[in-house]
Amino acid sequence: MKKDISEFVLKCLICQQVKAEHQVPSGLLQPIMVPEWKWDRITMDFITGLSLTPSKKDVVWVVVDRLTKSAHFIPIRVEYSLNKFANLYVSDIAYEMLA
Repeated sequence: MKKDISEFVLKCLICQQVKAEHQVPSGLLQPIMVPEWKWDRITMDFITGLSLTPSKKDVVWVVVDRLTKSAHFIPIRVEYSLNKFANLYVSDIAYEMLA
């Protein structure tokens, strides 16, 4: 079995490209700054490709506070404008920042 695996890896282009000796060293680790206040630093992501809900939402906007790891899951539509995102952020998340 070991011989079969070695032969497969030798013939596989992707396997050869991701080998450690073909990659540049990544360098020293850099510390991540820890926020001092909740909701001072956030991360955002979108979960797309969902089926429509009864309220015609098809995306979930995920906003996570990096300090407390609390997350907001906001259902949205894929065609929302930047102004709509700003209004949702203020109405759904800025309220928690004041608490």
